[in-house]
Amino acid sequence: MSTSGDSGRPYGPPQPNPYGGSVPAPSNPYAQPSPQAGGFGPPAPTQPPAPGSGGRGASGWIWAIGGAVAAGALWGSLLFATGGFSGEPSPDLAGYAYTSDLCAKTSLKPFEDARYRTSKNPSTSGSNPEHSGAQQLALDSMWCNITLQQDGGSGSDYSSASVYTTATLHKKSDPAPEFADTYRAYEKQSSPTNRYKVTPVEDLGDEAYLVTREDQGSDTGRYAILAVRHGWTTYQTTWSSYASGRKANDQPTPDDVGDMLKTSARETLSKLRE
Repeated sequence: MSTSGDSGRPYGPPQPNPYGGSVPAPSNPYAQPSPQAGGFGPPAPTQPPAPGSGGRGASGWIWAIGGAVAAGALWGSLLFATGGFSGEPSPDLAGYAYTSDLCAKTSLKPFEDARYRTSKNPSTSGSNPEHSGAQQLALDSMWCNITLQQDGGSGSDYSSASVYTTATLHKKSDPAPEFADTYRAYEKQSSPTNRYKVTPVEDLGDEAYLVTREDQGSDTGRYAILAVRHGWTTYQTTWSSYASGRKANDQPTPDDVGDMLKTSARETLSKLRE
């Protein structure tokens, strides 16, 4: 038995076998296997058989190359679709864009139709309306606060309402998994004096919820939140009002407040996509 030129066996020549034949040398644990078709890379190039040596080997070689190319194309498509090359998903902002002045985009028409006007003497310091915003790596945030006053009434009557609006562009994470629970939680906060009702709203973004506080034994105040999610963009508008004197009998009902918030949201969100 000859062992000359057997450089692929790092552990020496085969040892004699008392039962006859020889024991093959152990394999090298550090040797890299040749890539195979269907493994983690393209098949190792092989020489196709010469013409006339049979077509079966040639067709197998061609099919292996074709399969590797098809698998590579499919894998590349999946990486692009899921953001695999960047390591982060691509945010779906549903066409909404950042604005530094959300008040300029906020629709007040439904409130004006209910005889509310922007107050010239708001109880809070600062300008009215007030707006701000910030563009950051993960979030673009916008907010607007407007103090309203009801038309009419005498000096002894008091009426004040606030509309507080926020819009957020989520650029790093999808808000969908937590959105509904954020507003459903209001139902858990109900007490003997304040009870919250959460109602899904149809035909507004991908999902929307109206949160209404029902004050037990009082008709002088109203409080409601409308929240909308469209893609990775979230929007919230809050109504808070209080009245005394004759104005206490002229307050919008909870249903009226909900309708005003929905109309304002639709018109405002449309402007944010222009």
